[in-house]
Amino acid sequence: MSILINKNSRVMTQGITGKTGQFHTRLCRDYANGQQCFVAGVNPKKPGEQFEGIPIFATVQEAKEATGATVSVIYVPPGFAAAAIDEAVEAELDLAICITEGIPVRDMLRTRYKMEGRKTLLIGPNCPGIITPDEIKIGIMPGYIHQKGRIGVVSRSGTLTYEAVAQLMALGLGQSTCVGIGGDPINGLKHLDVMKLFNDDAETDAVLMVGEIGGTDEEDCARWIKDNMKKPVIGFIAGLAAPPGKRMGHAGAIIAGGQGTAQEKIAVMEECGIRVTRNPAEMGKLLKSVL
Repeated sequence: MSILINKNSRVMTQGITGKTGQFHTRLCRDYANGQQCFVAGVNPKKPGEQFEGIPIFATVQEAKEATGATVSVIYVPPGFAAAAIDEAVEAELDLAICITEGIPVRDMLRTRYKMEGRKTLLIGPNCPGIITPDEIKIGIMPGYIHQKGRIGVVSRSGTLTYEAVAQLMALGLGQSTCVGIGGDPINGLKHLDVMKLFNDDAETDAVLMVGEIGGTDEEDCARWIKDNMKKPVIGFIAGLAAPPGKRMGHAGAIIAGGQGTAQEKIAVMEECGIRVTRNPAEMGKLLKSVL
């Protein structure tokens, strides 16, 4: 069993006719069971057309009704991406994965408010997506570096997700599911939400958790792990050398009021029994050592 997506998921692409949407939809469709999984595209100006055999609909609701799709991946430009998330939520999809970077914070604030109490889960924005290796990938991660296994990965950083997976693969450790939650200050699923899913997943034996400076999400997750997690977790925090008040990488990686530093996050994680490496090149080795 995987978390959130599997070979039975049915996916639509919002923004399928743009260059980015076309490029990554093609790669995802050609990965594992993608031919069966990617069933629809959405563009209000091009209903009735097709992209390489994938039918295009005017709205998310129409795509859902015609194809049974319950997952959406969003490559819509920043100025319109929050509205695309809103449309997925209104259609009551199970999951929306927003790859788009640079969505205005005010737009995402409105969208998060509209999502309260609604069915749809959100991954992103500004994220690489999610992959269940050898079954389905939804997003921009390179599929060839992944292989089916029993290690869960959750990360705020796209590039460090790839680095973690490459290290795991070098040690012969495949992944159950890898989730790139994105690093924007206003986003969907947090480390804690994904960790709970991994904890309940019978085919995940351990979790590699990658965080970044800024906010308190990693600390919140660590405290939950201490009291509830049944599986070993190892961690790494990006931005260890970032000086106070400086932005590192993602929009959400901002230290404010002395909170959100790498040192603070690492201290809380270690207090909660999580093994943490200060060296990103040692993530895979550390995880293997706790198995």
